[in-house]
Amino acid sequence: MLKTILLAAALVAGSAQAAGPSQMNVVYDLYRNGIKLGQVTDTFTRNGTRYVLTSETRASGPLQMLWPGNIHLESTGVVTPKGLRPMQFQHARSDAPNKLATARLDWKQRNITYQYKGESRRVDGLQDGAQDQLSQLYQFMFAPGLPTDYILQVVSGRDLNDYHYMRSDGGSIQTPLGAVATQQYQRITQKPDEKAVTVWVAPARNNLPVQIRVSEDGVTIEQRLVRASVKG
Repeated sequence: MLKTILLAAALVAGSAQAAGPSQMNVVYDLYRNGIKLGQVTDTFTRNGTRYVLTSETRASGPLQMLWPGNIHLESTGVVTPKGLRPMQFQHARSDAPNKLATARLDWKQRNITYQYKGESRRVDGLQDGAQDQLSQLYQFMFAPGLPTDYILQVVSGRDLNDYHYMRSDGGSIQTPLGAVATQQYQRITQKPDEKAVTVWVAPARNNLPVQIRVSEDGVTIEQRLVRASVKG
């Protein structure tokens, strides 16, 4: 009897840990204040519990001068029963290799080590459920459910910030996958200069982000889904 219980528990744990896709390739058109700027290609691969999530932004057309080089984001970590747990985040620009920013998350010591332009500093206070700038968008696909009130820390290449999202009905959004019903997560900002973030996820598509909007300093950057290949 005990063996049966232990086996069942192991199967449940394994199933929970395997939640979410094993491989993804997602492409978004990128807009700046409503004008198409280029494309963003996000790629996710998982090997066992380890994952690698990358994002490549390429500008094109008349606004290319705003981003003359490609922007590369990379999140690496593990997939847990509660979702993604990033271990390292990097922000790089092909036209400015000296500006590579790296954040290493130490979950045992509860701190983050930042490296930028040859300097290193440590920030304490890393909390359970923290995500990085990239993984926060895809955490919805790996978490056990969609929370109504979502509070988390978000790690960028140089900072650690508190984010508070509220969920609401995002309505139907037309995508190349067809019209999809969405849930909208909007960041609740406390100060006028805080970055406003809104993410629309599609529950029928495993909570895939189909639209992302970021507004700061009078500039609105928006990603709109073009195509997606998701494998379980």
